[in-house]
Amino acid sequence: MKSIFNITKLGFLLTMTLVVFQTLAGNEDRVGSAGASQLLVNPWSRSVALGDANLSYANGLEATYTNIAGLAYTDKTQIKFSYTNWLGNAGIPYIGAGFAQKIGESSAIAVSVQSMSFGSIARTTEDNPDGNIGTYAPSYNTVNLGYAKLFTHSISGGINLKLLSESISNINSFGVALDAGIRYVTGDKDKFKMGITLKNVGPTIKQEGDGLSTQINYQKNGNNATLEQRSQSYELPSLLAIGVSYDFLLGNDSKFTPSFAFTANSFSKDQFRLGLDYGLVKSWAALNVRVGYVYEDGIFDDALRTNSLTGLTAGFSFDALYGKNKSAIGFEYAIRTTGPFGFIHTFGTTINIK
Repeated sequence: MKSIFNITKLGFLLTMTLVVFQTLAGNEDRVGSAGASQLLVNPWSRSVALGDANLSYANGLEATYTNIAGLAYTDKTQIKFSYTNWLGNAGIPYIGAGFAQKIGESSAIAVSVQSMSFGSIARTTEDNPDGNIGTYAPSYNTVNLGYAKLFTHSISGGINLKLLSESISNINSFGVALDAGIRYVTGDKDKFKMGITLKNVGPTIKQEGDGLSTQINYQKNGNNATLEQRSQSYELPSLLAIGVSYDFLLGNDSKFTPSFAFTANSFSKDQFRLGLDYGLVKSWAALNVRVGYVYEDGIFDDALRTNSLTGLTAGFSFDALYGKNKSAIGFEYAIRTTGPFGFIHTFGTTINIK
């Protein structure tokens, strides 16, 4: 009976894999036609350093972006904070914060917030094109509510609800999106892992607010009327991704994990992701060094590239271990390369209570 159950699980995973590769939806003709592009920006540095290739083994809050199924592997309580200078020289602050909590023997929940702000911009109108009437501060905000569960030792799954908003002084939008993912673990000491995730699925979004209304003065009778313009709705940047990884144990205290992932994007080119993760654990600390690369068609050609990122990622994390259960306080860093904007740096801290 157990073997039949395992065959059924594997068959389900293979079916999902076929769906992924038959949905190679990357379409450069649709680049820029979706909105809410901030949903494609990873705030967490450990997975950023691997080019998000670790969707098959990212755990805790890192998994709320890469593959929500990994949230189920939260030890007990995890708290994270991160800061990114998005688009490098553009100086756009992108902040992420959240916590994950184990509930029961096999489930975990997570709440996190990401915020991207653009500084103060001078307010102008048709009557005051030169400004001098104050400023406004555009912002993108996303709230994540995640849940994941270990169904068996080998299979976990989860869902993540996203509440997103975009606003300027007098126009805003609000929307919802959903992520879902599964992870399969097998092999000696669970060395082989496979993950599949569907992200950013939700209804179209429209802009609303007083900024879409215009006062019209009728010259003949002196009356005023309000003309409200209709906003064109936009779709979310949905994607489907699959990834695998394998742990090579190098003695009792170190591990090397290569990972590979493929992302089928609905509104941009498909991407191939490669990550290399080396970890060393001692009784009092853990150190990981990571490097990754994200490839898509035309990325080496400035004239053909449709992505501001040029693919190369790298970073490291250091965790100080304490207590009987080896809880950890960690510092993490990642770097992403861009063509015209310089380097994108992500700094973060993690408290992991076991």
